[in-house]
Amino acid sequence: MDTATVKRYLPWVVATTLFMEQLDSTIVNTAVPAMAASLNVSPLSLKGVVASYILSLAVGIPISGWMADKFGTRKVFAWAVAIFTVSSILCGLSVNVPMLIAARILQGIGAAMMMPVGRLTIIRTFAKSELLVAMNFVVIPALIGPLLGPTIGGLIVHWLSWRDIFFVNVPVGLVALWLIHRYMPDYRDPHRGSLDVIGLLLFSSGTALLSWVLEVFGEHQIDGATASLLVVISVVLLLGYGFHAGHTKFPLLRLTLFRVRTFRISVLGGFVTRLGLGGMPFLLPLLYQVGLGLSAWESGLLMMPAAVAAMGMKLVASKVLARFGYRQVLIVNTVCIGLTVSMFSGVAASTPLWLIACLGLAQGFFNSLQFTSMNSMAYADIEAKDSSMASTIGSSMQQLSMSFGLACGSLVTGWYLGNVPQTDRLAVTGALHHAFLTLGAITIVSSLSFWALKAGDGDAVSQGSTPST
Repeated sequence: MDTATVKRYLPWVVATTLFMEQLDSTIVNTAVPAMAASLNVSPLSLKGVVASYILSLAVGIPISGWMADKFGTRKVFAWAVAIFTVSSILCGLSVNVPMLIAARILQGIGAAMMMPVGRLTIIRTFAKSELLVAMNFVVIPALIGPLLGPTIGGLIVHWLSWRDIFFVNVPVGLVALWLIHRYMPDYRDPHRGSLDVIGLLLFSSGTALLSWVLEVFGEHQIDGATASLLVVISVVLLLGYGFHAGHTKFPLLRLTLFRVRTFRISVLGGFVTRLGLGGMPFLLPLLYQVGLGLSAWESGLLMMPAAVAAMGMKLVASKVLARFGYRQVLIVNTVCIGLTVSMFSGVAASTPLWLIACLGLAQGFFNSLQFTSMNSMAYADIEAKDSSMASTIGSSMQQLSMSFGLACGSLVTGWYLGNVPQTDRLAVTGALHHAFLTLGAITIVSSLSFWALKAGDGDAVSQGSTPST
């Protein structure tokens, strides 16, 4: 297969899988209240269904780069899509929360291989000067998932059963497998060392334990002393990985890449920013359905403006970055995101729907520009030989921050709610309002991390110039 053909069809291959993944996640968020009623649990307790998926992504992503280098991008990508599709069927057949969480973990393992391997293939195929346009092209079709997900999910929940939302992935998965067979290039790295098993155990156990503590502590299932002890253990495990990574030839995640300033700021700054944003896809449907009393399909419609704005921003993001530069865009845009999140604290039953839709448009607009900027700048100064490791680290930290963000949003909301029953609509609405103010403040503070950027940082991607040093 010639290079021109690969460049023509590869973005569609990756976009199809991203579409399936994003469609699944947005459908699930919209269906949470209906799932809670069917399974006789509280809506906030179902964050485990969402968190288990995100957590398995964070745990599974670190080995995705090694597997792609070892077995080839085409084979790993195909297996990932197959696992995701089969596990979607298992989710739909689940009869209780533990079974659903187990199926979601398997689904997350499949997704853990899809996203970073797809991103790695894009990075290896396109030159840096083409990278921003290629990534935007991949994400625009993928954003159809969030555009259709809430509406499809709401209609399915309204007319059928929440179980049917998972079966939507099956035809999309089959189409993706056909595209992979026809157009997916097969990149390998014969010089990649053996799998760092010790590093995998240290890093995965540390991140999994920390995320689990945040989840169960939000449900008040453990006391503060026990939670503190478990947090200390998880931090020790992660510090142990840091020590191990510095003394092994082929570490699971090569932390020396953080010496590259643009990569370090993009990944770590993005981590903090996502702490404030990670819980929004879970909290907003609760606000609309539990707080405002809207139906699932009405809630889904209110989630659509954000996806429409995100698609529109992708069309102009490269021009915005070329005109103002990464430093200025990330500083100003992060503050705008924080202010938008905070403004959801004013949404009540008396708020006009058109005003809520405008807030959704603003959120989608700023979020899209933020993620485009952070994800593309991360590879501006990364050498080709380090692309696989950089993609693995970036994807792993991104998903970990989303897991922590979800736990943070739920924990903050639960703290404001206290011991008041979640059936109390006014109490839930008030708790969510306070949570939005808190998450907005966290996001605004995270803008400080981007002040360390220099004026020319990222120009190799946005303008095709020589990488900054």
